[in-house]
Amino acid sequence: MYTRNRGVHAPLEPQGASGVGAVESAGGEQVDERIATWRQGDCVVEDDWFLYRTSAENPLTDAGKAAVVEGAENAESSVRGFAVLTQTCDLVRSCIDRPFAEVSPLVDVDDRVLREIERGRRPNYGFIPGVADRRLVAELDRVMTVEKAVVAGWERIEGCRTDEEMRRFSLALARKRSRTAFPDDFVVFARPLMDRMSERHDRQSDEGRALRSLREIRVRAAPSWDADAVELMFWFIRNDDEPAFETEDWEHCLTALPQPHSTSGRFVRVDGVVLTLDDLTARDYVESDPLDLDHLSTRG
Repeated sequence: MYTRNRGVHAPLEPQGASGVGAVESAGGEQVDERIATWRQGDCVVEDDWFLYRTSAENPLTDAGKAAVVEGAENAESSVRGFAVLTQTCDLVRSCIDRPFAEVSPLVDVDDRVLREIERGRRPNYGFIPGVADRRLVAELDRVMTVEKAVVAGWERIEGCRTDEEMRRFSLALARKRSRTAFPDDFVVFARPLMDRMSERHDRQSDEGRALRSLREIRVRAAPSWDADAVELMFWFIRNDDEPAFETEDWEHCLTALPQPHSTSGRFVRVDGVVLTLDDLTARDYVESDPLDLDHLSTRG
């Protein structure tokens, strides 16, 4: 079988207990004690292996192909470490009742991609402040289930140090699973705007600096995405801690908005405004959808 036996780094001893039930109790108590300090977003950084199932008939990855050659359907690929995805309240519950935890591998990225992930523009990755200085991020497309005893044997690195950092990581996990599937005609309609903003984001110009100060872009379709005639409102939400820009520094966002076609298309009106979260109503926020610069795609 194309897998390697891996256990916790420090074996858990039953410490004098006798019988299967007693061993489970003693070992479980030690795991619970060791894992009590772990939180969602915490990491281990060391060379390790990510285990996944592949297809014997059609393996898609190099590791999968190597596994099939060995006559196995479970493959492993080397990773830099892992980030814990399980919610803290579930992670610290008794390992006897809840023995499993979810983890994603840590991968290396360059400085440019790291900044994009920090800004939430690559939702298939999770930004973790505790390992950002090593340019490591969680690759959320890959998730592995491990027993909590495995986590208990790791050397913990605190991933999120403040409530705000923990909140943002939790939101990144939620966003990964709840992104809006925009209609194909909107993707085509908005593509020129997204291409322009992605292209100019890192430029050393007023426009580039303004784009880097954006927290997120949200769009609302009224009355709905499925309507025959749709009015669009784009909100360019800038970070509160960024210096305020003059009005002209934001003109590129508004003048670059796609315009309705007079003879065809469902999008009959397009408006936009630059503001902070304090300026946006709760209703406007919950009735709008986040727009990812790099992840607009059509089903075709």
